[in-house]
Formats: sequence, structure tokens, C-alpha cells
Amino acid sequence: MDPIRRTLLGQLARLSAGAALIPLSSVATAGINDQPSRRGGDPEKRYGMLIDLRRCIGCQACTVSCHIENAAPLGNFRTIVSQFEVEHEETGELATFMLPRLCNHCEDPPCVPVCPVQATFQRRDGIVVVDSDRCVGCAYCVNACPYDARFINKETQVADKCTFCAHRLEAGLLPACVESCVGGARIIGDMRDPQSEISRLIEQHRDELMILKPEKNTRPQVFYLGMDERFTTRPDEAKPGIWDVRNQQGKEIGYEFAGH
Repeated sequence: MDPIRRTLLGQLARLSAGAALIPLSSVATAGINDQPSRRGGDPEKRYGMLIDLRRCIGCQACTVSCHIENAAPLGNFRTIVSQFEVEHEETGELATFMLPRLCNHCEDPPCVPVCPVQATFQRRDGIVVVDSDRCVGCAYCVNACPYDARFINKETQVADKCTFCAHRLEAGLLPACVESCVGGARIIGDMRDPQSEISRLIEQHRDELMILKPEKNTRPQVFYLGMDERFTTRPDEAKPGIWDVRNQQGKEIGYEFAGH
């Protein structure tokens, strides 16, 4: 049989099998643009992340540790630090701007309602995850994400993304990217706990925090401290810096603003 046809038939078979696993009641209660009910996770918590760009040095330790922890395929990343060379408008002085990128675990995630088999779902603690046993690799969620934070894992053929290292959080550990950050730029925690570090920082810097692409109304739960407002939506003239991870064609790998 032709390899392409064999692959297509395999995907169709998985789609049929995945669809058969969805309870009819959940399909009836969730419209195409509605957020399905959250499931799993601790309903008493709401995880979020604050990234202090004043502390980020662009070393990519977070990128490497995440890649190792989650066994991502070569060329795919769940998080990455984009670096841009910026020029002062008045003096012409050059500087480097670091922008760590990952899934924003939005309060209204656009990736969830588009999944035809509800493989992508949001836990009750706010973490957005993918059920790899149910996912059929259709990439609807990949295209729906305005932050380019998803990819189809070429080894498993299912959607892949940052999960805040939920498996580590449940074991009382920090996510790999947080643990490895040499500058302590990434802070994760329960935003419903007023005594948590992230809650205290949000309260202290509430007027200074920014999110990416606020015009998308997804309500991201990854907050940036020390970010120039012009980078909430990437300027058209912005170009990757010399330390960005690129593919063989010279294009930056992952976490670009373009295409959506």
C-alpha cells in the first residue's frame, strides 16, 4: 500500500476510535466554541507563572532542562527563550531583549474547544494538558493557539505542549524550567494562595505586569515583569537575535508571533 495512503488511513482509524471514547453527554453540553468542563487536578488551586525579565539572561537552561525532562523530539521545544536585538530610539544604542515563551495556560484557552475528541482539556487547577491516548493528531489545537506553544510530536504523532511539568508539581517538585533557571526569573505557584510567592509578586507589581497578545482575550496566566509593552504583540520589524534556535532553513524554531 502507498505509504501516504497508509498514514492517512491510520489517522482516520485513530480519529474514529478517539471519537468513540467521548461520552455523548459531554458532546451535547459542549458547543464548538464552548469550553468543556474542567477535569482532574486540584480544584483548590490555580497555577500560574510570573517571569521576571529583569533576571533572565537568555542562557537557555530552561529550554534544555525542559527538553530533557519531557523527552521532546529533536527540533521541538515546549519552552524557549527568544532573543531580540533592540535599538534605542534616541541614542541608537543596542541591547538584547529576552523573551521566554511557553504555553500560557489561559483562563479561556482557544485550543480546548476546537479539539474534536476532547483530548486537549483544562484541569481544575488551570493547567492545560493533552490526553495522548485520545489525541488523533489533527493539529486543530496547534493552529488555534495564538502563542505558537504547541506542536505535533513527530515521534508520537500527537499534540505536545508545556504542562507546567504537572507530574513534578504533583510530586512536590518545581517544573524543570523553574528549577534550572540560574537567575530565578521563573516563579510558579498557586495564585489562590495569598501567601505564595507568585501571589505576593502579582500584588506587589500588579500595575507593571504584562501578558502576551492581550487582544486575543484568552486571559493568559503567564505574566511578564519588566517587559516593554511593544513586545506584547511582536513588532513587524522585529528579527530574531543571534542566539535563537533555528532550523536548517534559518528560521527560528517555535514560539514566533507570526502565522496566527
